[in-house]
Amino acid sequence: MSRVCHFTGKRTISGKSISRRGKAKRLGGVGKKVTGVTKRKFKPNIQKVRAVVDGKVCRVRVSAKAIRMGLIVKPVKRNYQPAEKAAS
Repeated sequence: MSRVCHFTGKRTISGKSISRRGKAKRLGGVGKKVTGVTKRKFKPNIQKVRAVVDGKVCRVRVSAKAIRMGLIVKPVKRNYQPAEKAAS
């Protein structure tokens, strides 16, 4: 399964990690120099949650931001009673 949010569409994106050395000019140095650039990935915080989608309860993969924003509707908790307690 891919790491994609069902509601916001957030997905893994690529970027770069830049390594620098030296002392900044504002601190009295000759300036920072780039010594290397490597690829990296930015991954969204994807969670599996039970949610009501189109009137049905199903497990969906959503980002933590979608949960905080209130985009998902969680199902109501059922009031389960064991059979022997319900009879008496």
